[in-house]
Amino acid sequence: MSRVITSLQNPLIRNVLLLGEKPRARKEQNRIVIEGLREIRLALASGFVITDLFYAPEFVSDSDLASLSPNDRSIEMVEVSTAVFNRMAYRNDRDGLIALAEPRRLEFGDLRLRETPLLLVLETVEKPGNLGALLRTADAANLDAVIICDPQTDIYNPNAIRSSIGCIFTMPVVTASSEGAINWLHASGIKMFGTALTATHHYHETDFRHPAAIIMGSEANGLSGAWLEGADDLIKIPMMGKIDSMNVSASAAIVIFEAMRQRGFR
Repeated sequence: MSRVITSLQNPLIRNVLLLGEKPRARKEQNRIVIEGLREIRLALASGFVITDLFYAPEFVSDSDLASLSPNDRSIEMVEVSTAVFNRMAYRNDRDGLIALAEPRRLEFGDLRLRETPLLLVLETVEKPGNLGALLRTADAANLDAVIICDPQTDIYNPNAIRSSIGCIFTMPVVTASSEGAINWLHASGIKMFGTALTATHHYHETDFRHPAAIIMGSEANGLSGAWLEGADDLIKIPMMGKIDSMNVSASAAIVIFEAMRQRGFR
């Protein structure tokens, strides 16, 4: 039987709030916060270990709760009052479920690439919302992996999980230094296409049918010198209006799906 918590001052509840707000706490405790039935299901299906499951009976159905294997004794089931859940939740479309889980930290050696892989590399991504949107695009294209270089935000920030609608769990994600990523891609025979305003080649004139990585820089500064020099080719999107760039997630989607078109969407 699960315990019932009705106080906002309960240490368990205060700790969930701390984990949601502080990346340092997530790192020290090796725990992340996942909110939502869809996101929790995706995490479980991808092999993430759920340690605690908080639920509000007013919002979650018995069948949905049962679908998350509440009989698994390794998962601590905690019923919370509506007031407590409203304080814990950070999104509007609540379905009464918040989980704590162990994060997954993949390295290059953990990746299982197809014969002709297509990867997305993100340098110094800063905004959790952008990261989530990029992960959704990567999932939609069924990329082999996403490599995040020198990240400026925790990849398991609750806002990144929310904006990715759980794609942080469906995509193999590796964090690394730019130098480490360049060396690994080169050694793996994967051609690096950096996106840059200074490029002379357009993305739609580029051949993506071989092993390829699409490199996106930060919205503020673009790619660093390491990538501008280390990339095999620099490409850009033609801009026909008054501005010279788009949101990084929109730019990535345009280039990725051109690569997918060339590959016959396989």
